[in-house]
Amino acid sequence: MKILVLTQIVPYPPNSGPRVKTWSVLNYLKDQGHEVTLASFVRKDELESVQKVRQTLDKVHMVPLRRSRYRDLKYGIRSQWTGRPFLVERDDLSPMRQLVAHLIRENHYDAIHTDQLTMAQFAFNEYSANPKTKRIFDAHNAVWTVVERVRKNAPSILKPLLTLETNKIKRYEAMIVRTFDHTLSVTSIDRQALMQVAEQDGHVVNPDKISVIPIAVNTQLLQPVHRSPDSMKILTLGTLRYPPNADGIRWFIRDVFPLIRNEIPQARLTIIGKDPPSDFYRLVSRYGPSVSLTGYVPDLTPDLESAAVMVIPVRAGGGMRVRILEAFSRGMPVVTTSVGLEGIDAKSGEHVLVEDSPQGFASATIHLLKNPEQQSLLSKNSRLLAESTYDWQIVLKDLNNIYANNLIH
Repeated sequence: MKILVLTQIVPYPPNSGPRVKTWSVLNYLKDQGHEVTLASFVRKDELESVQKVRQTLDKVHMVPLRRSRYRDLKYGIRSQWTGRPFLVERDDLSPMRQLVAHLIRENHYDAIHTDQLTMAQFAFNEYSANPKTKRIFDAHNAVWTVVERVRKNAPSILKPLLTLETNKIKRYEAMIVRTFDHTLSVTSIDRQALMQVAEQDGHVVNPDKISVIPIAVNTQLLQPVHRSPDSMKILTLGTLRYPPNADGIRWFIRDVFPLIRNEIPQARLTIIGKDPPSDFYRLVSRYGPSVSLTGYVPDLTPDLESAAVMVIPVRAGGGMRVRILEAFSRGMPVVTTSVGLEGIDAKSGEHVLVEDSPQGFASATIHLLKNPEQQSLLSKNSRLLAESTYDWQIVLKDLNNIYANNLIH
């Protein structure tokens, strides 16, 4: 098959959830013999990664993307006028529209695979009206649930605006699910949330139009690390420009870590993540050398080896936390929340520890720091789970079945 894939970010290196998901999909489609063309936005800091993508895929096209507060304000105002979500307006750029229209006009694609919410709009044009070209919406997650959770934890002054944005996203996601030939979600929870909005106002949607394809990891590449014995180091990481990631880690620094320090004064915390918000520096400064904020780290292995436990505090967001799957693959003991574990078939106490309150999260982390045997048990069990359930060669077989069966026949 000839497949056009549209992505909002350059999918390499696979150092964040969306990139891991998309890079696995692209490589799997390529390995299955499909001819894959990629059209992607590219930011200035992604330019070095483009060459690797060009070496992997058949054809690659890039459209420069720049962000600014002025542009965001303009798109926010436009969103109020058009009724479309702010996220969609922000990415509705004419160079990408022109590129996609040209590619579709000059090629006979069997499918257009739109990656995440904002890229679906580029399959809504006169050139994609050919009924022989199937449209796939790779939703990753139900975005309306992400914004709704952010709204619940947001200051009161922002709640009305976020409520309005949630409703816009609901309508937009519903329209895509009803219009496209097939939708992919990463969890059954997201599938249910997408079905919920698609069937509003009396619409009937065939449940077979939405499939669950979990995020997958390469367990051959991500091998267990040899952790330092008797370590009192706690590790957390995430792309900090993403508000749900920043919110969870901020909560841990502010509300959880002090409780851990009261019990274990020698405990240390390392925070790894690109583009930390400015308030992180103030929060971290309270602890002196006990807390380090590193920014982006290209090779996590030394930090993983020196840590006793990884904490993944999540209070908002959707989909699956690839950070947890990668930690499982590397044999890292993990403490997370109920929201963090959504979509991952792991059991608290067997593969991971799950707590939602500051006191409970702190107690679970303290317990692991004081019990190397429990660390080893979680490390072993979670690695086996990653190998048997979330390796990319296992997970993505269903994706090939969708293309081979649902679309061609």
